[in-house]
Amino acid sequence: MSVEKNMCPKCNSPYAYPDGLLWICPECAHEWTPDQTADTPLEGALRFLDANGNPLQDGDTVTTIKDLKAGKDTIKLGTKVKNIKLLDDPVNGHDISCKIGGFGAMYLKCAVVKKA
Repeated sequence: MSVEKNMCPKCNSPYAYPDGLLWICPECAHEWTPDQTADTPLEGALRFLDANGNPLQDGDTVTTIKDLKAGKDTIKLGTKVKNIKLLDDPVNGHDISCKIGGFGAMYLKCAVVKKA
């Protein structure tokens, strides 16, 4: 692999690595596709990938892949979440807005769900 290919277009770090369809910089957390420059934001579904690398869309049904703490309660592994809303502006790193039965409105990260 050439050094130019794994250089981050944002901070020029030489430590970027591929993860599915995206390249990720461990130093500045920038994510991009190989055909993308530093100034173009991620487009559509490539921006929202589940834990398995599948693209997510508004209205999808997802399943949690691990137990999640929600205050004093725990959202169990395998909990089905219907009709998700993807957020253009993440809230504290959470990019999914949803309602979970018994818990109410929540924010989740794409990394802790898989497409159902």
